[in-house]
Amino acid sequence: MGDKLTMESHNRILLVEDEKIFNEVVKSQLTKNGFNVDSVLNAEEGEQLFKKHKYDLVLLDIYLPGENGFQLCKKFRDINPAVPILMFSSQGDVNHKLDAFSLGADDYIVKPFHINELIARMKVFIKRSLSAVQENEVEQLEVEDLSIDLKHKIVKRAGTEIALTAKEFGLLVLLAKNNGAVVSKQEILEKVWDLSFDTGTNSIEVYINFLRNKLDKPFEHKLIHTKPGFGYFLKKKEA
Repeated sequence: MGDKLTMESHNRILLVEDEKIFNEVVKSQLTKNGFNVDSVLNAEEGEQLFKKHKYDLVLLDIYLPGENGFQLCKKFRDINPAVPILMFSSQGDVNHKLDAFSLGADDYIVKPFHINELIARMKVFIKRSLSAVQENEVEQLEVEDLSIDLKHKIVKRAGTEIALTAKEFGLLVLLAKNNGAVVSKQEILEKVWDLSFDTGTNSIEVYINFLRNKLDKPFEHKLIHTKPGFGYFLKKKEA
């Protein structure tokens, strides 16, 4: 599946994939690259392990016996809003991807894929999670009635806790830290997606829409605004 990449840390990974040979190959390659991998073949065992252990990242197939990956992803996200979840499937349909994202997945990879691509994506999310944990200069951000607890990854608006995926949380933190200034799509790509170029997809617009549905739609005052041609920003209510 690809050449060996080295990992300095032994991050704990949960792999839920029902194709036995594919499961074994992925686990073997990840183990060779320094990951500590727990692998299972069905949703029930995956849920049991997820409740028992703390994982740095989850690899989750969509088509599983019993509960499918979409249902399991939602359960994982309800238990742990912050853990990165990468879903994969042989289906590259955009609706599958949007369904995965809406249920809490942070990334979606189409089979077959190169192991180097998978590891590169995994490193991005693990690095971002570790950086967020180590970030201690500011523990909480506030914009009007919106509060963001950086240490515990808890977001509240008007006292109501709002569950966000890791990518949604990262995007919101970036907007909040800019204190009302416009954040360009390029900066979002670099700081949230870890990309130095525009892939031509509408991923940013999709995630902005996710945030609006969760943070703005239930409330009278809208915090998330667009400056056409420039980017996005959080705007306080004018006095």
